[in-house]
Amino acid sequence: MFPGKVNPKKMKQMMKQMGMEMEEIEGVEKVVIYTPAGNYVFDDAQVVATTMQGVTSYQLTGEARFEEAVPEIPDDDVALVASQAGATEEAARAALVETRGDIAEAILKLAQQ
Repeated sequence: MFPGKVNPKKMKQMMKQMGMEMEEIEGVEKVVIYTPAGNYVFDDAQVVATTMQGVTSYQLTGEARFEEAVPEIPDDDVALVASQAGATEEAARAALVETRGDIAEAILKLAQQ
């Protein structure tokens, strides 16, 4: 679109004429994107806010690491697994977390130990 090298100052002026504004958000330490499966964590991310026609978009640059979500385990599930597998509640909860809340798989896992 723009042949050759473009002067950054000139580019900023052209963008302003088109109604675009870009601003880097300073001092960003961490950005976290939450999903049901887990969280994408960006440490030391660079974030640029672009506003055009009254709408602001954010561009994120950096290395992400994925942190898998730990499922919520109801106490009733823990009690059921513990009683069926003949295990302690701590062992039952650990098995449920490891099997992501699958009761049958947690019972089988504890029964094999």
